[in-house]
Amino acid sequence: QVQLVESGGGLVQAGGSLRLSCAASGRTFSSYPMGWFRQAPGKEREFVAGINWSGGRTWYSDSVKGRFTISRDNAKNTVYLQMSSLKPEDTAVYYCAADKVVLTSNPGYWGQGTQVTVSS
Repeated sequence: QVQLVESGGGLVQAGGSLRLSCAASGRTFSSYPMGWFRQAPGKEREFVAGINWSGGRTWYSDSVKGRFTISRDNAKNTVYLQMSSLKPEDTAVYYCAADKVVLTSNPGYWGQGTQVTVSS
């Protein structure tokens, strides 16, 4: 079992930066691919970024590529999402997620979410 707790959300002006953290419990964390998803009001949840178990491979949605960076520290059981050049359309609840083998569109483990609000 993996439990995920996000932190780092908040209110930021357009063009600003935020770093989200996701602390994981469980001995098998370092073997799981991880990801960040988001859901804006009135919209469906969407994939944002993913990272493989070692951190050697990352991938992003087109909407955040070049602005967001996902990373992980397996020694600290933590995954990060560094967000830069934020836009009002990045406003959403951001969720950390984990899967056992492959990061799917509906991962097996989810955090509770953290609100990110970008003002114009």
